[in-house]
Amino acid sequence: MMRTEDLVTQLAIGLRPVRRLPSPLAMLGLWCLFCAGVIVAALLISGLRADFAAWLMDGFDLYHLMSAALVALTAGYAAFQLALPDRDQRWALLPIPAVVGWLVTMGWGCLADLARLGPEALKLSISYPCLGFIIGLGVPMTAAIVYLTRHAALFRPVPVAALGGLSAAAFASLGLTLVHELNAAVMVLVWHGIAVLVVTCVGALMGPLLMQRAAAV
Repeated sequence: MMRTEDLVTQLAIGLRPVRRLPSPLAMLGLWCLFCAGVIVAALLISGLRADFAAWLMDGFDLYHLMSAALVALTAGYAAFQLALPDRDQRWALLPIPAVVGWLVTMGWGCLADLARLGPEALKLSISYPCLGFIIGLGVPMTAAIVYLTRHAALFRPVPVAALGGLSAAAFASLGLTLVHELNAAVMVLVWHGIAVLVVTCVGALMGPLLMQRAAAV
C-alpha cells in the first residue's frame, strides 16, 4: 500500500505554482496606462485637432470628455471585478450611470445645436474617420483587455469581454475627441454611438474565444 507522503509527492509532480492576481484597481491602473500609450501614439500620428485650445474652454465638449472617461474607467473596473470568480455579478451594472451621463451630454448638445441652428443641426452626413478611428483603435485595445482578463474564460467570459470592449471603445472615443472635430452634436451621437456599439459587440462575440486561447497558452 502506498504511503501518504508518496501519494502527495506523486500528486504534486508537475504542478505549477499559482500566482495571486493583482487587485482590480491595480489592473485598472495598468489598463489605463496602456490606453494612454495607445492614444498618445495616435496623437503623434494624427496630431491634435486644430481648435484644441478653444475646444478646452467649451463646456459641452469638456463634459462629453469627462463622461466618456468615466465610462471607460467604470466599464474597465467592472470587467476586472467580474473576472474574479468570487465577485458579485452586479458589478456589471457599474458603468450604467456613466453611460447614461454620456448619452445625456450628447443629447443635450443636439438640443443646443437645434436651438442655435434649427433643422440644419440635425443634418447627418457619413463620417468614416470617426467610425474608422474608434473601431481601428477599439478592437485591438479590446483584445488587450481580453488578454488581461483571460482567467475569466471559464465562468463569465461574455460580460467581462463586453465590458472590456465598452471600456476600450470609450477610450478610443476619447482619443478621437482629441484629434478630430465634429461641429454637430448629432454627428457625435450617431457615429461615436455606432462605433462604440460595434466594438462592444465584437468584444462580446470574439472575447470568449480569445480568452480560452490565451488561457490555454
